[in-house]
Amino acid sequence: MILDSPTAANAYLLGYVLLFGAAAAACFASVPRARAIGHEGTRKGLVALLLTSGCWSVAHLGFLLAPTVTLKLVFYHVGLLVGLSTVGPWLYFCSAYTGRSLHKSVPIRRAAVGVFIAISLVKLTNPLHHRYYRAEVLLTPFPHLSIVSQELHWLAMGLAYSLSIVGYFMLFELFRQVGHDTTPLLGLVGLTGLPIVLDGLAIVSPTVLNITYEPLGVAAFAVGVLFVFVEDFQTVQLTGEQDDPVIVLGDDGRVRDFNVNAGELFPALEAGDTVESAGPRLGAFLDGAENDDVLELDTEAGRRYYRLGVRSFTTDGSRLGRSVTLTDVTEREEYRRELERQNERLEQFAGMVSHDLRNPLNVAQGRIAFLREQGDDEHLAATARALDRMEVLIEDVLALARQGQSIAERERVTLSAAAADAWDVVDSGPSTLTVESDGTVLADGTRFQQLLENLFRNAVEHGSASPDSQAHQDAAEHGGDGVEIRLGVLDGDAGFFVADDGIGIPVADREAVLESGFSTSSDGTGLGLSIVTEIVAAHGWEIRVTSSDAGGARFEITGVEVET
Repeated sequence: MILDSPTAANAYLLGYVLLFGAAAAACFASVPRARAIGHEGTRKGLVALLLTSGCWSVAHLGFLLAPTVTLKLVFYHVGLLVGLSTVGPWLYFCSAYTGRSLHKSVPIRRAAVGVFIAISLVKLTNPLHHRYYRAEVLLTPFPHLSIVSQELHWLAMGLAYSLSIVGYFMLFELFRQVGHDTTPLLGLVGLTGLPIVLDGLAIVSPTVLNITYEPLGVAAFAVGVLFVFVEDFQTVQLTGEQDDPVIVLGDDGRVRDFNVNAGELFPALEAGDTVESAGPRLGAFLDGAENDDVLELDTEAGRRYYRLGVRSFTTDGSRLGRSVTLTDVTEREEYRRELERQNERLEQFAGMVSHDLRNPLNVAQGRIAFLREQGDDEHLAATARALDRMEVLIEDVLALARQGQSIAERERVTLSAAAADAWDVVDSGPSTLTVESDGTVLADGTRFQQLLENLFRNAVEHGSASPDSQAHQDAAEHGGDGVEIRLGVLDGDAGFFVADDGIGIPVADREAVLESGFSTSSDGTGLGLSIVTEIVAAHGWEIRVTSSDAGGARFEITGVEVET
């Protein structure tokens, strides 16, 4: 169709100018709202898509309005490059929005840049080979420069559309996983592909300008998502991007959406209903739920435990509701509860042993003390030592039962201060303690002091100083034997150590000394270092035994953050 009058031709041209001008304005106007999206990957991908599509529409305007053929071709080449670049942000957006990590893959990014550069070179060198397009002036529907696509163009377009379809697949797969009505969003996504129809009509009909119409679809998608269906857009992402059951509640407490896994866990769950309708236990629990609370449910698979992750979601600063993620922690929770039961039974047993033995023990000690006042009997002295050992054993059993329990609260503990308190209650004799380097750790203060007490006592009782050590010489002057004990921070602030200059621990025994019942002394209970191991494990640390620089024993506690 040839437009007879200049007025009609200008009106036809004006229609195209207004169409692409509106598309550019819609894309650029949507950028501020897109920047308010909380999800970083989605925000970056959508903002980049809007900017590239807006620039693509501007390039079309330049192509339509440029006064010369040369300038039109310049705008056309700019449009080719910008249009091709929109594929990257589209895939980035789809990957991030659907909870995938493809947009973070360095090899994929490098491959995408390589493909972009290769196709761009083919487009820019078209004047040399004319295999991408050829230009000719047409009079219909108004005088304009027409671009006739060649075989390389169709290859590039085929690749671009194939990649775009991957993005559509990600979105449709996400929409299938949620209980929310995604029909409006499906329609908006479909709008991004609708310009393909106009591209096809441009090939067969002279009344449709042979120009790329994809920016129109992106503009419609952006306006619909960011100004009309923004709540649905965010709700679908919250529920669909995770494998764990997710329920999205509105600000009124009603169910806005949920994913497939949540629907399987709570079959009665329905969008728009109160959460209590899915199960009174769930509703009552969520009323006061906070992060990390554990919900106990009886399911077809048996009793399960779920840790709650609760977070609010907003749009432009307005609170829309909260999402509740249920993470299955059954294995961990069952282990924790069994451990608590074992600790409780152990403490009950230790308390029973302590109670049942301590009373007759005290009576026996009192009688022996009375008899010894009457005379110094060798057998009574030996009996008294045996009873004293029984008392130590009782105290160690109680300590062992209590020290392995998990740590509820921690405080900042300074090594030097804890060491001084521990040293005060150790019968150190001629032995000495030196704090080589100080630091602060987060620990249970009472148990941490107990840890140091047992390590110091072990060094004093079992680590008789080597004959050539300074501690041995000092001890000899005072009529006794002693060791020099050192406490300090490990290199790299990864923990701390307690070392002595005693006789050391043979390599074959270094693991066994940390076990209950192992002792090299006939007077030892074999529980001192076992208590140390329990305290270390309760804090989530690790302990290893090695030799010190002076040849004695060295205990290194690692996995500890030490502030020096």
